[in-house]
Amino acid sequence: MDKPSTVKVTILDKEYRVACPEDSRYELESAARFLDNKMREIKASGRVFGLDRIAVMAALNLAHRSLIQDNQHNADLERIKQMNTRLEATLEQQPAMDTITTATDA
Repeated sequence: MDKPSTVKVTILDKEYRVACPEDSRYELESAARFLDNKMREIKASGRVFGLDRIAVMAALNLAHRSLIQDNQHNADLERIKQMNTRLEATLEQQPAMDTITTATDA
């Protein structure tokens, strides 16, 4: 892992310095741009005022989205497990195939 360095990110025209390993710099900058866009959307709606409230609303929206994705991921894993169990049961019911030796193999 790389040694941490300081990365400057700008969110709603305010600059922040964040310690980050060099190999994670791109992801941090992408996350900052994503958060900046979400906070600008909330600000532009005109329903939420104040940087703190905008940040909290963005965090709640992102946390909600993350929980929905986690739940969907868990449901997908459960479906895959069920399909795997059915597939294994079906394969166990099939008679074992014997190796067939043809006249050319002998």
